[in-house]
Amino acid sequence: MSTVLLRKGRTRTGDADDMAVASFIMGLVGLLVFNVVLGPCALVLGGLALARGTNRRGRAMLGTALGAADLLVLAVLVTANGTVSWSFTG
Repeated sequence: MSTVLLRKGRTRTGDADDMAVASFIMGLVGLLVFNVVLGPCALVLGGLALARGTNRRGRAMLGTALGAADLLVLAVLVTANGTVSWSFTG
């Protein structure tokens, strides 16, 4: 793969690596809070990182899987409680 220099010395692969890490973090945090926002963001960033040829392929795939899990948790919460928030009280 050819390395394309972008502004300020960044490379396309470097940006894709950053997207992979961001996808993983958003997917992980999204399991607890803001899953309606962070889940789709994790899916999109993970997909873009994979499409751009990241060196952190496993992290991008894990971020994509966590983003899908975020949406699954959201669906379970909506069907069980009728709300999009966690409730630890009875």
